[in-house]
Amino acid sequence: MAITDWVIRTIEALGYGGIAGLMFLENLFPPIPSELIMPLAGFTVSQGEMRFGWVVAMGTLGTVLGTLPWYALGRWLGSDRLKALADRYGRWITLSSEDITRSESWFAQRGAIAVLLCRLVPGIRTWISVPAGTYAMALPIFLLYSTVGTLLWVALLTYAGFALGSNYDQVKVILSPISRGLAIALPLLLIGWIWRRYQRQSSR
Repeated sequence: MAITDWVIRTIEALGYGGIAGLMFLENLFPPIPSELIMPLAGFTVSQGEMRFGWVVAMGTLGTVLGTLPWYALGRWLGSDRLKALADRYGRWITLSSEDITRSESWFAQRGAIAVLLCRLVPGIRTWISVPAGTYAMALPIFLLYSTVGTLLWVALLTYAGFALGSNYDQVKVILSPISRGLAIALPLLLIGWIWRRYQRQSSR
């Protein structure tokens, strides 16, 4: 069964609960795309089968609940363990515990906004939960900014599906190049950062 058919049948069978469940799974298994789930739900709103507010609310709820396992993973990993790994293996990518300490300081100052904004970016929406947990962002703050960012994202996708009607699947087509671009760009940026650090250390 194609994933689109499975999503359709789940929403048809479980209604609002199906939307929440699918969005929860979307955060655990990113190949299940929100860019398909929520526009499809928006299409059902355009058909009068569901209410816009409830669709957005349940999509947001499922997503926020789905962020918690990744946040918990980050808390389990923890800053101290990450620093120990950096000191032991970080020389291969020129990463030290001091770098992590600086990133902690940055995250303490700007992490909430980073969580909010990353919830709006395909490809990294899920993973921002890990550093939020690793750097021990307070759970209420994490939930607040995750909810705000998720609400905006879910409402946008739902409205797009509502507006496009039976062409709701075009939302995924439009956003797929962005996701692919980020999937390529982010590793390249990381490699560039490692290379600059290596060059800087070599010149000392």
